[in-house]
Amino acid sequence: MKKVLFVCLGNICRSPTADAVFTKRVSKLIPNIIVDSAGTANWHIGNPPDARASATAEEQGYDMSGLYARAVIRDDFHDFDYILAMDRQNLSDLETLRDGQGTKPQLFMDFAPAIAMREIPDPYYGGEDGFVKVIKMIEQASDGLIDKILA
Repeated sequence: MKKVLFVCLGNICRSPTADAVFTKRVSKLIPNIIVDSAGTANWHIGNPPDARASATAEEQGYDMSGLYARAVIRDDFHDFDYILAMDRQNLSDLETLRDGQGTKPQLFMDFAPAIAMREIPDPYYGGEDGFVKVIKMIEQASDGLIDKILA
């Protein structure tokens, strides 16, 4: 059984979106996979995803209900097979927390080589179109990750 953890800063926009998108896309292909999301910061622990992220996800056919923010913990590096950062700062923060132990985190967009942009931008301070752009990027990276897992 594979376990995948998506990580952004606050765990209310990008990583829960990745959780919902990946879960839907992978569910029929790999039924025993575990998917979760977390943040490198603890500001929003226990809160649901950002309302704009949830609404945009729902418009695109993805369900974010039931997701609540949590912070990355050291055990995650031993519990997950893939730890996927949304941007380079998240990756750096994860490497610091990992302290050389457990699963090495990587950029999620490394699984979408056709997209030149290596980081998923944080849509929190942007307009509504930023949330749609994030979903499109996550869809492509999700498909690449699924291919990697199935290979």
